Amino acid sequence: MTDMNKAARRICALAEPLIEALVTDEGCELVDVTYRREPQGWVLRVLIDRTGGVTIADCQAISRLIGDMLDAREVMRYGYNLEVSSPGLNRPLKRAADFERFAGRQVRVTTKAAVQGRRNFLGKLLGCADGLVTLDIDGTRVHLPLDSIGRANIEYDFSGKK
Repeated sequence: MTDMNKAARRICALAEPLIEALVTDEGCELVDVTYRREPQGWVLRVLIDRTGGVTIADCQAISRLIGDMLDAREVMRYGYNLEVSSPGLNRPLKRAADFERFAGRQVRVTTKAAVQGRRNFLGKLLGCADGLVTLDIDGTRVHLPLDSIGRANIEYDFSGKK
């Protein structure tokens, strides 16, 4: 595990309860945290979501909350730019609960290693149970171990087809 992954996991563990406590009545959740070096320096990206959508005020409030928490605990090793935003249309799916919540949606999944001879999958998400994510790909059910998934996103259909 790299230092970046360790930092992102620690930040996630510290920030998640704060975010949930801050706007519990509005159903805010921490979707993802990434921390990486980019051309302009270190960037800490925090994705949040809530029922009804994320507002600029939500992002500002959570940015202040996380920034203050990180400063008080001296978590960050390097100077960083903090970005707080919504996950957007192609929301990442990270947890088993995400795969359940978005069942019925079109998703794109990339696995860490080949599963059934391939690493990239595009299909209808059927859900997640017993550590297996199930997709319907052209009428065929495919079961992917949750821990084998490297990346998964909702695949927004811009054509308007269902």
